[in-house]
Amino acid sequence: MTRRIKRHKDFEISLQIKNDAFIRPPRDSQRNWLLNKAVTEFADNLVALDRLAQRFVPGVDALPTADRTQAALGDNEIMEDWQIPLMSAMADAVTASHGHVLEIGFGRGVASTLIQQRGVRSHTIIECNDTIVDRYEAWRTDFADSDTRMVHGRWQNVLGGLGEFDGIFFHTYPLNEEEFLEQIGDSTTFADHFFSHAADHLVAGGVFSYLTNEIESLSRMHQKLLFEHFSHLDLQVIRNLPIPPDTADAWWSDSMVIVAAVK
Repeated sequence: MTRRIKRHKDFEISLQIKNDAFIRPPRDSQRNWLLNKAVTEFADNLVALDRLAQRFVPGVDALPTADRTQAALGDNEIMEDWQIPLMSAMADAVTASHGHVLEIGFGRGVASTLIQQRGVRSHTIIECNDTIVDRYEAWRTDFADSDTRMVHGRWQNVLGGLGEFDGIFFHTYPLNEEEFLEQIGDSTTFADHFFSHAADHLVAGGVFSYLTNEIESLSRMHQKLLFEHFSHLDLQVIRNLPIPPDTADAWWSDSMVIVAAVK
């Protein structure tokens, strides 16, 4: 049995390895290095989380209790304005080549407008909510000369036949309580269930972007999931988000990491 203890003025970490064959490289010094590294990184993460927690706003209980697939949603229920700087950075990422862009989730049309303003060869949007599709039809009149098309349905049902794109912009939300618990409560990041699908529908060198739910850096687990599907990542931190104290979104910090994941 191997044990490691890390003491800090605010906490103590105790790691007990019961299986002597667990994390067993050729030399004991190598094993010690790995175990010490793991405990030190965990302690550092706790200290960082303590500092970051002080920047959180209270927010409100945002757990959906009813299915929202076809719900008539107000603007703030779709997307709160504090997200606009994030949408802008994501739009920059997926339109860098000014090629063919796929957007998952039309919402209020904010991101769609940002994508159009940057100039793309084509713009395909997937949206399942009937009332939001109606919003698209009204929005579309402002971009009558652009190659923009709506695919009406859940992305799980329609994505397969759409081919490949130069950029994919993913901005959806859980449609019910089960999806909320699975895709937010029990996952590294909400979009991780879409990573493989994004990679399957990007050309080589294509870019995928999404809301990371990471405050100032990417966790080790998050990076591992991304590198299963993408060749490299470009990261930036969007700071000073004007997030209101009573936000109903499942996010409470004034910054977020934006990823451009490149296939």
